[in-house]
Amino acid sequence: MFTGLIEEIGEITAIEPIGDSLRLTIAGPLVTSDATHGASICVSGVCLTVIEQGKTTDGRGTFTADVMAQSIRMSALSDLAEGSRVNLERAVRVDTRLGGHIVQGHVDGTATLLSATPGDAWQVLRFSLSPDLAPLLVDKGSVTLSGVSLTVSAISNETETEQWFEVSLIPETLSATILGSLQPGDRVNVETDILARHVARMLRLGVTTPTPTPPISFSEGSQA
Repeated sequence: MFTGLIEEIGEITAIEPIGDSLRLTIAGPLVTSDATHGASICVSGVCLTVIEQGKTTDGRGTFTADVMAQSIRMSALSDLAEGSRVNLERAVRVDTRLGGHIVQGHVDGTATLLSATPGDAWQVLRFSLSPDLAPLLVDKGSVTLSGVSLTVSAISNETETEQWFEVSLIPETLSATILGSLQPGDRVNVETDILARHVARMLRLGVTTPTPTPPISFSEGSQA
């Protein structure tokens, strides 16, 4: 489990195709400082498991992780190349403040950047929104983009043909994550709020709240 607060920007140092999967090696001095075999690290929103550790020629700590076909299909990890930058976050500790929101690292799909509009000290990013994810996002709700915990600042009307949503990024987010370097046409990994996914599933199954059973009452003079 993660918070969506990025700890550092890492770099892809090697990509090895293995059948229908990928093996990624990523440089990240901070996240590898206390990593162990089997540890979970969120890579641009995708929870990956450390299978090997090492160092680059310039001494930066690295970790290697396998990416299965399902993760490749659901995410934008297939867009990566050697030298690509990625957002990194270690799994949250139970004694840490939850500064973002509950992030599982289980990507629901991708979104494409449509536009980036600069403000005085921030930037508004507008992304495409696929029909299957549209019911899971709401104005002022939480969304995770490439591992970054964000708040939806605007969303398209449900009657619009092309669905979209916007997030507003402060200078810290622009500089501390890869979102500040996105260009129109770039894809990001999207994880919707876990509560929204559960509610949507219940509605699809037609689950309703059961009617409470009334308490048993006894008439005056009766015995229990």
